[in-house]
Amino acid sequence: MRLTYFSFIVISALGLSSCSTSIKMEPEKLNKLAYTHYQLGIDALGKEGMLPKAFDELLQSDKLRPNQPVVLNALAFAWLLRGDMKKSEGYYRKAIQHGGGALTFTNYANLLNRLHRFPEAETYAQKALDDPRYPHQDKAFINLGDALLGQDRFEPAIHAYQQAELFNSEDPIIKFKLAHAYYQHGQLIQAQVLYAIFLRQQPGYRPAVEELTQAFLKTNKRQLASQTLTTFSQHTTSSMDKAWAKKQLDSINRHD
Repeated sequence: MRLTYFSFIVISALGLSSCSTSIKMEPEKLNKLAYTHYQLGIDALGKEGMLPKAFDELLQSDKLRPNQPVVLNALAFAWLLRGDMKKSEGYYRKAIQHGGGALTFTNYANLLNRLHRFPEAETYAQKALDDPRYPHQDKAFINLGDALLGQDRFEPAIHAYQQAELFNSEDPIIKFKLAHAYYQHGQLIQAQVLYAIFLRQQPGYRPAVEELTQAFLKTNKRQLASQTLTTFSQHTTSSMDKAWAKKQLDSINRHD
């Protein structure tokens, strides 16, 4: 990322070889300042309550050095966190226009999946995967799986998630997405196994509990469904989730 961001220094040096030292230094100082604002913006993006600070730093960076793909990509993500999908997409498309590569393609695919524009998301996830040097292949494969699952292409989606797991076996969300794909595909035994593994790491994750409970009920494993809900109720800190689990347990007990 740093080499890409600083590449214009080399170009400037080649173009100004006959100019004075003071003239050559000015773009370098400007670039360093822009990069500092970018780094401060990225740092703020990762901290709760710091989104306004992130916008301030990233916009200053973009003003000093307009149209740097990494800055535009970060601004797109900031707008996504803000909840403005339209502005987020505008910045992603601008980043792509100005040379954004696999990172931008991956993030844009994620946004398109959120917008349920699955064929487009598939295209951009695949664009990210076309670069074998991209270090976050797992993220691109996850987005590809989501795009394929959104088009009811279950087997290719499962394969994409399995590829993601090959690149990052430690990320529990991949296990969840695989389990969800099997559940959607009606392969309930495989879904049960994967959800059980996932919930050992994330016992308070309600979406997994909801589908695992339904998978157990659909295969007449009512006791396992009850155990799943009881364990979830013990781990969750949300009063709403506890109330939901109790309601589900009462429903199961009434039918026993």
